[in-house]
Amino acid sequence: MSNFRTILAFIVLINLIGCNNSSPTKTEETPKVSTPVTVTSIENTAISESISFNAVSQYQRKNMVKSTINGYIEKSFVNQGDIVQAGKPLYSIKTKEGEALSKYAAKDSSFKFTGKLTIVAPVTGIVVEATKQTNDYVSDGEQLCIISAQSSFVFLLNVPYEQSKYATPGRNCSILLPDSTVLNGTISGKLSIVDPVSQTQSYVVKPVTSTILPENLSVLVRISKSSKENTQVIDKLCVLSDETMENFWVMKLINDTTAVKVAIKTGMVSGDKIEIVSPAFTQSDRLINTGNYGLADTAFVNIIQP
Repeated sequence: MSNFRTILAFIVLINLIGCNNSSPTKTEETPKVSTPVTVTSIENTAISESISFNAVSQYQRKNMVKSTINGYIEKSFVNQGDIVQAGKPLYSIKTKEGEALSKYAAKDSSFKFTGKLTIVAPVTGIVVEATKQTNDYVSDGEQLCIISAQSSFVFLLNVPYEQSKYATPGRNCSILLPDSTVLNGTISGKLSIVDPVSQTQSYVVKPVTSTILPENLSVLVRISKSSKENTQVIDKLCVLSDETMENFWVMKLINDTTAVKVAIKTGMVSGDKIEIVSPAFTQSDRLINTGNYGLADTAFVNIIQP
């Protein structure tokens, strides 16, 4: 009898275990993963695409100041690097005859011969070389100094010949100095020779500035290739592409939490802006500019900035 009770209890226990295993288990829902992003909108504005070339500063005209008499330099008024104005005294020269007769002039007030001559600056510019100084003897026609004329200061722009269509005389450009200063300039002409090795042609760029700049200064000259008015412009960060840079798209929000992929056709690029040729967007369209890399065609996002 006790064995029968034991077997019955065992059967009941098995049934209870089976009932527990057969009850349905609740499945946990997978939470939606959202990517934090920032958004921006389209701009309808002007854009221009430019091309940059190297250029070097140069003074095209250098004036050699010479002595017109034989004598000694009584006084020198300039040194190398000085900025002089046209008509400013450079040298005072006294002839040997004037030196010999100077003692008579001191005794006789009617004796007017001094034998002195003042050499003045022919142009406004910079003294790039001062050959003679005080007490030096100079001959008639001998060089005293060299002045670079400020009015002749230009940049020589080196343009590959196949791109010479962008550097036509009369075209405006911008000049970027090494200290990030930007000057306006105009292409005033070109030299009739091409470098045999680099096949570049030199163009003369006249800057619009009153600042005195040094010679042989390397700069970048930007020339506008093309421009458009009132076109669709967006941050370059918004635009994504494939590995071959053939297909481009943006991620557009269709609501506050979902972004979809929209294929686009791009146009001109200027700095951190890019033109979108098609499709047409509205000012209310929100495009992702950060956090968009690697998003699927349809993605859940979390806007961290309106």
